Amino acid sequence: MSAPSEQAPVPGPSGEAPLSKKAQNKLKKEQEKAAKKAQFKKADAASSSLGSSSGSGEAEAVSGDNFGDLPLNQSQTPFGARKFVEIADLAKHQDQEVLLHARLHNSRGKGNLVFLVLRQRTHTLQGVLSKSDLISKPMLKYASLIPRESMVEVTGTVRATPAPVEGTTQPNYELHISKLFVASKALPSLPLLLEDAGRPVEAIEKQDKEVAEIEAKIGALKIGEANYEEELQRLTSAKSAAMKFPVVGLDVRLDNRVLDLRVPAHQAIFTIQSGVCQLFREFLIGERFTEIHTPKIQGGASEGGAQVFKLDYFKEKAFLAQSPQLFKQMAVCGDIDRVFEIGPVFRAENANTHRHLCEFVGLDVEMAFHDHYHEALDVLDRMFIAIFEGLETRFAHELKMVSLQYPFEPFKYHKPSLRLKFPEGIAMLRAAGVEIGDLDDFSTPQEKLLGKLVKEKYNTDFYILDRYPADVRPFYTMPCPDDNRYTNSYDMFVRGEEIVSGSQRIHDPELLVKRAAAKGIDVSTIQFYIDAFKYGAPPHAGCGVGLERIVMLYLDLHNIRKSSLFPRDPHRLLP
Repeated sequence: MSAPSEQAPVPGPSGEAPLSKKAQNKLKKEQEKAAKKAQFKKADAASSSLGSSSGSGEAEAVSGDNFGDLPLNQSQTPFGARKFVEIADLAKHQDQEVLLHARLHNSRGKGNLVFLVLRQRTHTLQGVLSKSDLISKPMLKYASLIPRESMVEVTGTVRATPAPVEGTTQPNYELHISKLFVASKALPSLPLLLEDAGRPVEAIEKQDKEVAEIEAKIGALKIGEANYEEELQRLTSAKSAAMKFPVVGLDVRLDNRVLDLRVPAHQAIFTIQSGVCQLFREFLIGERFTEIHTPKIQGGASEGGAQVFKLDYFKEKAFLAQSPQLFKQMAVCGDIDRVFEIGPVFRAENANTHRHLCEFVGLDVEMAFHDHYHEALDVLDRMFIAIFEGLETRFAHELKMVSLQYPFEPFKYHKPSLRLKFPEGIAMLRAAGVEIGDLDDFSTPQEKLLGKLVKEKYNTDFYILDRYPADVRPFYTMPCPDDNRYTNSYDMFVRGEEIVSGSQRIHDPELLVKRAAAKGIDVSTIQFYIDAFKYGAPPHAGCGVGLERIVMLYLDLHNIRKSSLFPRDPHRLLP
């Protein structure tokens, strides 16, 4: 075996004697430094054309070893080859180099510094680039011109901050960036800015009030009065000054829902909505319920009446389900004695209100009982308490994020929940001066007033009203045994508005036929349903809950479209 060859000596300049090892290392460093300077000079020259587009967010594809635009992700990087971290977990990585994906929330340059706010859903972090041997001037310029909402891939070291960083959810840490790449670039001009869409409602209301007061003064001016022109000009200028920021209307939000959903408060709303479903499912499974899935195309109108979407079903007429009610009961008759479902519900109501949708998510429950329908009511009562407690403990961060934009009072409830009979509700309204009959249903204003009266008297935002009049309930609702003007039915209310409608169901086929005919329902269209009770049926009760409505009312959002991912109402079918 031959001996390893020695490294050839490096000749000195102009044929002088070979350089020493120390001199060789020095020369190597100088050459690397010169190469790096040449690279920076080349990139700087390439980026000089960016000056004219400063502020437009349209940076050319200038790049270096540690910055630039990434190629299209076609899953060319092997699975598991790199480890990414979450902004929410950065405290675990202090003084460590990390890699993360985020959106560029905003950026600002200051001398040889560029500050980026990086966002992952509801969590934000400040990133810092500082000019150095590693961070070149072209890299700083590139960073400052990345359009907002672009997806970026960032490498950096997590450092504790000497003072809290305002406006981020991670105020005690910042990321000292060493590499910055754009993975997906947003358009430089957006239909709405997140800082406008995420502005607290209190600031908007304050601006609206100031503008309205000035407009009232302008309207009160009379042509021909002394100093009319001067006063008009002064008030017009004052109005312009008062309009400090644009207000993003609900239609603009919904037309650009993909952007609007990125607002941290809106991210939190739908995390909370998911949490309601999770808590609903967890509780019921723990109570021995079975989750079922019922058809949404039906051969008959499940609730009767005209509030139903019709469609052609081959050569027959069909309807979109107004409720899974009939199928829930059939499942119970099939000895699946405790069932629940989370699924879409369709209502062809031309109702343009703050709380109605044409399609919403229904949380439905049905169960057999032994003696009294209050057995089911007790389960439902405990279920809602479990949901409220779960939201408080598991989703505290999301509740805080929502409250920063949409402030709301802490939700109050009793354990067990307050229960009133329908006549007690009527008596409270009459005592407050409302004229209402014994068997009249509540109008929306009366419902809200009753909620206010209950809150004042009992200090609760959640209560149950039991034994509703028969005339205001569906055909399948069981009459009360002691007074057939009333039924074994109940509603539940959050912040003065109904979220639940439920009852004991009629499980006798003859009584079902009688009640359906009285409600004007063609019995032949629900014969399959009536037949289900001819083979022995247990007494049973349940309810239906509107998911979007309970989230809207719990968070006091005032409009159900804010708690619907892509709302469907009489005027909105897109996106």
